[in-house]
Amino acid sequence: MDFVGLVWHVAGLLAPALFVAAALTALAPLFDRPMPPARVMLRRLAVNFMVGAAVLLAGLALTGRDGKMATYAALALACAAAQAWQARR
Repeated sequence: MDFVGLVWHVAGLLAPALFVAAALTALAPLFDRPMPPARVMLRRLAVNFMVGAAVLLAGLALTGRDGKMATYAALALACAAAQAWQARR
């Protein structure tokens, strides 16, 4: 596999984590009053992405495959828990 192929494979692996993190961060102001500043939103996006990426990598290591539904369910639960933890801080 060449370098470009590796980059596309890693991007494909981490894309669900980025999408879930962005969606949670974008919808957070609906539940937070008053709306947090932009730097807080960027920090939440980064934390949610890191949690999601760790869950996806753990799912790949445990199951030996990418794209298992159990991994995606764990991704949703872990990112939601991280978002709730950050909102309470």
